[in-house]
This record gives sequence, structure tokens and C-alpha cells, in this order.
Amino acid sequence: MKKIQIFANRVYRAIKIDVDLYEEVENDKNATFQAGLVVVISSLAAGVGALHLGASNFLLAPVMSLISWYVWAYIIYFVGVKLLPETKTKSNHGELLRTIGFSSAPGIIRVFGITPDLMAVTFIGSAFWMLACMVVGVRAALDYKSLWRALSVVIIAWIFQAILLFLILILFKNF
Repeated sequence: MKKIQIFANRVYRAIKIDVDLYEEVENDKNATFQAGLVVVISSLAAGVGALHLGASNFLLAPVMSLISWYVWAYIIYFVGVKLLPETKTKSNHGELLRTIGFSSAPGIIRVFGITPDLMAVTFIGSAFWMLACMVVGVRAALDYKSLWRALSVVIIAWIFQAILLFLILILFKNF
């Protein structure tokens, strides 16, 4: 029961964009599973919120979200540590998995997108909220002083991921 309380408290703090939470999970190697669980819960909430678009969204969302989370952490690592490091930048894939995983916590509100009218508000609102959390999480994981640099890393990494996804879609469009 204590572990559930700790987990729920961490999710709540992630949603509040508690900077100390992101520093805490960055350093807690045991929080990687919890971060993955946040990603799954958030994607399931999105699946429920988009259920009126088809059940396949609900079934595929957790698997695709976990894969995306894993790849996303590597891309951010590359951009943040190799391309745009600060003098004290030091990180690893695990730290990024944990902070980025918890940054998806606001996506839980997507469960309220069960009607087309609410879907747009909850999905767009949660996207910006998760972006803010991710910037704070990336700043913590990469030991940045600047939120602007963390935002730049997130944007550049997003562009890399979009290009990668586009290339994959082109390569596999005939399958």
C-alpha cells in the first residue's frame, strides 16, 4: 500500500510540474517501472478518450506509447547531451526515461475526451501540459540551468522523431 501511495503522490506532483519531483525520479533508478506505468496509464486514458474513434486506438496505444517513450528518450539524449550540452550536462537513457515518463502524467485527463466536444479540449490541453512537464523533466535529467535550452532540445528532438516517423512510413507504405 505504501508503494501505491508513493506512486500516486509522484503522479500528482508530476501533474503539478513539481521541479523537485523530476529531480527525485531522475536519481531514483527504481522509478523507471513507475515512469513506464505512467506512460501506459496516460495512453490508456487517451484510448478511452478516443474510444468513439475505434477500439484499435485503445488496444494499440499502450504498446506504441511505450515504444515511442523509449525511442524518444534516446533522441533527447542525443540532442541534449551530444548536440546541445551545457558545461555540467551529464545524463543517461535511464534518467531521461524516468523524467520523460512522468512528464506524460497530465495525459491522464484525456480520459475525459469521451465525447467529440471534450476530446479536442482535453487532448490539446494535455499536449501543452505534457510539453511543459517534459521541458522541466529534460532540464532536470540533463542538468540544465536554462528552461529555454531544455525547450530547444525537446523541439529539436520532436523534429528528429517526426522525420524518423515520416521515413518509416514511406519505407513501409507498401506493406
